[in-house]
Amino acid sequence: MISLDNLVTVEQTANPQVIRHYNLFRSAEINGSAAPGHSSGEGIASMEALAKKVLPNGMTFEWSGLSLEEIESGGKALILFVLGLVVVYLTLAAQYESYVLPFIVLLAVPVALLGALGAQALRGLQNDVYCQIGLVMLIGLASKNAILIVEFAEQLRAQGLSLVEAAVEAARIRLRPILMTSFAFILGVIPLVLAQGAGRAGRISVGTTVFGGMIAATTLNLLFIPVLYVIVRSVVPGREAPPARQSE
Repeated sequence: MISLDNLVTVEQTANPQVIRHYNLFRSAEINGSAAPGHSSGEGIASMEALAKKVLPNGMTFEWSGLSLEEIESGGKALILFVLGLVVVYLTLAAQYESYVLPFIVLLAVPVALLGALGAQALRGLQNDVYCQIGLVMLIGLASKNAILIVEFAEQLRAQGLSLVEAAVEAARIRLRPILMTSFAFILGVIPLVLAQGAGRAGRISVGTTVFGGMIAATTLNLLFIPVLYVIVRSVVPGREAPPARQSE
C-alpha cells in the first residue's frame, strides 16, 4: 500500500464554475455602465482604451448586447440624416409644386445644427446617439419656421408685391406665430436640459441638442430666411407674379 501523498499534491485554486465561449473562443463576460455624468459612448471608448492597454498578447475583446447595437447604429447617423433631408425636401416639393422653395426652407437646417452642436460643446457633451436623434428632429423643427415665411412671401408675391417687399412683409406678419410656437417648444424641453436621476445623460444630451438648435433657428433664421428667399428667387424667379394694382 502506497500513501496517496506520495503520488499527488492537493492545492486549493479558484476557477469559474462555468466556462463561457464567444465565437468558439473562451471568454469572460464583463457587464458595466457609464459613471454618472458620462454618456455610454464615453464608457465604450474608455473600455476600449483600457482593454488595448492591459490585455496580454493573445487576448482581445468584443462587444455584445446593447453596446454592440449602439456601435453599429452610430455609423448610420449620416445616412439617416440625409434620408430625413430627402423626405422633407420631396414632401415640400409636392406641396409647393416647386423644386426651388423647398431648397430655401432647408437652408434653415444648417443654422439649427450650428446652434445644436454649439450648445453641446458649451456643456462638454459628446455627439452621441441621443444628440444624433436630436439633430434629425431639428430638420423638421427648423424647417417649420422657414415654411411660414416662405409660404406667406409667395402669397404676397402673388398679390403683386415686389420680391423684397414680400420677404420683409412675410417675416413681419409671421414673427409672432414663429416666436410663440418656438418658445413654447424651447420652454418644453428645459426639463430635459436640466434632467436629474437615472438615465439623465440621454435626456440631457437630446434636450441640449434641441434647445440650442431651436434658439439658433428661431433667432437667426428670422434674418437669414428672408435674405435667402430674395437671393434664390432672384436667381430662379419661378412663376411670374401678376403686376401690382394701380390705385385710382
